[in-house]
Amino acid sequence: MPQLRPGSDPAPYAAGPGLPPEAPLAMPVQDLARWDGASAHRPARPARSPWLARLWVFGGATALTAYGGWQMVQTVSVSGSPTALQLVLVVLFCLTFSWITLAFTSGLLGFATLLRRGSTPQIPGALSTRTAVLMPVYNEATARTFAGVEAMHEAVAATGLGRHFDWFILSDSTQADAWIAEERAYLDLRDRLGPEARLYYRHRPKNHHRKAGNIGDFVTRWGGHYDHMLVLDADSLMSGSAIVTLAAAMEADPDAGIIQTLPLIINRNTLFARLQQFAARIYGPVIAAGLSAWSGRDGNYWGHNAIIRTHAFASSCGLPDLPGKPPFGGHVLSHDFVEAALIRRAGWAVYMLHRLPGSYEESPPSLIDVAVRDRRWAQGNLQHARVIGASGLHPATRQHFATGIAGYLASPLWLLQLVVGILLVLQTATERPDYFGGAGFSPVFPRFDPVRALQLFGLTMAVLLAPKILGLVLALLDGRVRRACGGSGRLIMSSLVEILLSALVAPVAMVIQSGSVVSILLGRDTGWNPQRRDDGSIPLRDIVVRHRWHMVLGLVAGIAAFAIATSLFLWMSPTILGLVLAIPISWASGQLGLGLALKDRRLLGTPEEAAPPEIALRAAALTARNTALGFDADDALAALNADPILAKAHDRMLPPGQSRPRGAIDPDQTLAAAKICEAETVAEAQAWLSPKERLALLHDRALVDRLVRL
Repeated sequence: MPQLRPGSDPAPYAAGPGLPPEAPLAMPVQDLARWDGASAHRPARPARSPWLARLWVFGGATALTAYGGWQMVQTVSVSGSPTALQLVLVVLFCLTFSWITLAFTSGLLGFATLLRRGSTPQIPGALSTRTAVLMPVYNEATARTFAGVEAMHEAVAATGLGRHFDWFILSDSTQADAWIAEERAYLDLRDRLGPEARLYYRHRPKNHHRKAGNIGDFVTRWGGHYDHMLVLDADSLMSGSAIVTLAAAMEADPDAGIIQTLPLIINRNTLFARLQQFAARIYGPVIAAGLSAWSGRDGNYWGHNAIIRTHAFASSCGLPDLPGKPPFGGHVLSHDFVEAALIRRAGWAVYMLHRLPGSYEESPPSLIDVAVRDRRWAQGNLQHARVIGASGLHPATRQHFATGIAGYLASPLWLLQLVVGILLVLQTATERPDYFGGAGFSPVFPRFDPVRALQLFGLTMAVLLAPKILGLVLALLDGRVRRACGGSGRLIMSSLVEILLSALVAPVAMVIQSGSVVSILLGRDTGWNPQRRDDGSIPLRDIVVRHRWHMVLGLVAGIAAFAIATSLFLWMSPTILGLVLAIPISWASGQLGLGLALKDRRLLGTPEEAAPPEIALRAAALTARNTALGFDADDALAALNADPILAKAHDRMLPPGQSRPRGAIDPDQTLAAAKICEAETVAEAQAWLSPKERLALLHDRALVDRLVRL
């Protein structure tokens, strides 16, 4: 692999819109059915397994689940042997309760870990390796994306180690306006930074295999130049110190394959996004520390804000297409979990530096936006059922797959448990007593033990809320965090607000996620839609269309529960209320005004909001400047027609032309050629060309030249 002597300065690649010389790395497709361990990397120093932490987490969760299951059996069998329907309820309870007990025991472990106040990694004074910083984009707003790249570039340069990093914007955009906006923003940024910045832009003609294919294309073309690659998302921000510290951590650990950070959510202002931002900041470290402690060097990868050893990734992470059609077949959708599993199978360590500061991301602004993203994640995680049995995987990585699958099956299981509970109450209210089923002559009614039921409910709530309470306790103990969040009173009040609003959102989220799982099991593919990242609301009409059946379900459930028994109605009231109010809750979730109102009262605040990181302030200033340039607001065809220099730069950035086979006609390209040749003005071309035809035109040098001459 290429190395640099400390203090040496690599010669910059050729200036201009072109890309650096290619240095391909082979990325063979991996066989999930067979694995030869003889080819695996041999660690320089054997790692100690965190068996005690795993015993605590999984043994404790198993014991708690067994206790809860026994209590449920006692609750439903007070009148004798449980019925078949009651046993179904017990099984469903054990499955859903095991999910939250695992989070509980892991949270306790994370709490104990963070109480020890470990040291944060130190910023290195020198580096000897080269790292490519990769920013994959897919129809994103360039103002913010390129502002983030520029801010991080400046921050890394300020450390004095900028010569060890090259920067790639890897575009998979499929919209003509987004593509040309990216090129304009890139050319503007490159001209300001100069060729010594080693900043490159590449647009793929076809977004084959989406983000995994995007990264794979980089590795197989330029991976040989770099020891490591730091993978970001379009909304990622990382401080200069975090970036160079990750590179130093890779240098110091020759057995590391992936080192993940814990990204904190910042810059969020809508009500729902602020809930996520607060929860991630206050409760997230507890969960992350627990996960890091029991995973050890057998950890997971979340697809961004992580550094990867390039040749290890190339040799072990070529993803195969799964047999069959989507949603369970085809290319691997949630590729990051699988890449972590395969690189670990190959003998490389995967772990998290959960104490490393300076890693940030954003989040979707509303409940509907989260649901759109979550639908894709649900399909990706359920698809892992086809991968969990792959040959040679480490048991801990199989557990990561199992946890992800269980996380999405939990919602339909909760919903099914609720339905079975209603049926049992209905049975109790309508069934005649069995005068002969008991041991004596007294009548036997199918009923519950109310005292045990109340105790079991209390246990469930305690286990469910414990990670949040532990995170709150740690925040209260940390003077800097406590003061930044407005003091103890506001911090406690913010947690109560988060718990209350999350409880209202939970029933809607449960039904949405259950619908997603059912849709996937019925064979419906999700596709891959661009994420909406800006603050802003969704039109009320769209909200009503999306949630009308949730409201109807809540009304029907409420009326039915009240008709069966008042006690059932009271027991179900939180779920009923959340569903009945689904439309106003979803509307409120995307409201900027509501989020800002809480912000003005210093509720749901975070330390990063009270004292924004320098990298965030710089990115915000650059975003404002880029927005004023109007790249995202301009039409691609008009921009090329008005700027021949841009058209020439676009021409140079296109890949070398490939002759098509005779008879292989591209309908979009053919129609684009016919229309642009007949058009006399840009306005006619804009009116006549469809989105796909516009994209085909931009890939054709002759048609772009015709456009410029209109």
